[in-house]
Amino acid sequence: MTRQQHEVIGWDIGGAHVKACLMQHGEVVDVAQWACPLWQGMDQLVTALDAAAARWPGLGAAQHAVTMTGEMVDLFANREDGVRRIAEALVQSLGRSLPRSSARSLNPPSVAFYAGDAGWCSADDVSTQWESIASANWLATAGHAAQHFDQGVLVDIGSTTTDIIAFRNERVLTRSRTDAQRLAGGELVYHGVVRTPLCAVAKQVDWRGTPHNVMNEFFATAADVYRATGELNPAHDLYPSADNAAKHLAATHQRLARMVGLDERDGSADDWLAFARSWRAAQVAVLGDELRRVIAAHGLGPQAVVVSAGCGDFLVRDVLAHAVTGASTASPSSVPSSVHRLVAYGTEVARVAVNIQAGQATVQGWAQVCAPCIAVATLFDMEHR
Repeated sequence: MTRQQHEVIGWDIGGAHVKACLMQHGEVVDVAQWACPLWQGMDQLVTALDAAAARWPGLGAAQHAVTMTGEMVDLFANREDGVRRIAEALVQSLGRSLPRSSARSLNPPSVAFYAGDAGWCSADDVSTQWESIASANWLATAGHAAQHFDQGVLVDIGSTTTDIIAFRNERVLTRSRTDAQRLAGGELVYHGVVRTPLCAVAKQVDWRGTPHNVMNEFFATAADVYRATGELNPAHDLYPSADNAAKHLAATHQRLARMVGLDERDGSADDWLAFARSWRAAQVAVLGDELRRVIAAHGLGPQAVVVSAGCGDFLVRDVLAHAVTGASTASPSSVPSSVHRLVAYGTEVARVAVNIQAGQATVQGWAQVCAPCIAVATLFDMEHR
């Protein structure tokens, strides 16, 4: 088997980030993420791909497995246009796509696109398979997790969205495949821990024990909440603040204050921490309600595992507690030990190499955040090795 067949790079091309992993001999050896505001132009994607080429100089010798959600940004006339243009850019940057081949060919295309139930396709097939390619990254992650546990639910909380996907007997259970269908079923929730405008999280929030209507303005984002609580890793806080101002605590508190018509000087540090926690509880409640809905819809029993992923994985335990108990301010001890074992994608699903320069724990941490690119690389490698 050639080096090319031994090395796979998995890609998750989003509308706000590009995430990628390097897999060698079936093991993940590196994972990276780059900000990519794709709505600003295709040059943003090219810049991210150039950064990947600098990180992994052997890019051209690898096989590439791609999933995407970036086709949704308003740069494109429609989703079909987005899938086609993203695919064209990837093939141009990553290497010439070989002729059409079956999913299990010994000579797969150098750039293969994940098309969910339709398998893998080359750039030549994108025009006919675009609907299956569009926004299928969640299906790859849940499908990969389903290979490891008898039954469970994936809860992947990212910067912008949350995927809640049930699986059993190595199958993803939902019949939904499009974003529109998943929005209707509660399996896609447009709540994340970085980019979500706070006015979309709750219409009322407590300030010093009194419920306040919130201002429907882009004054603050979820990043302000989790920066204030100390839970957001700065490595995942890649986008400008709502007012393009600094991200230190005083500026963060000022943005939060605007949501109820106040200024940072109107409260103490403890006041703003409590206020941030009120927003946190509101978001946990929304996600917990949707998790309960998905668990019930697919008849998952207490033996089902909950697989956490995403840069907002720090919320999953409390989201699960709310789903089980209805408590939106849950502590880790709130989840009964007999109900729904919680596992991490990065450590219990992703296969990360042991003796690597970056360190196994570091790469596992990034695998947790960037699960879909790990999933497509793994699924591709398993089928083509």
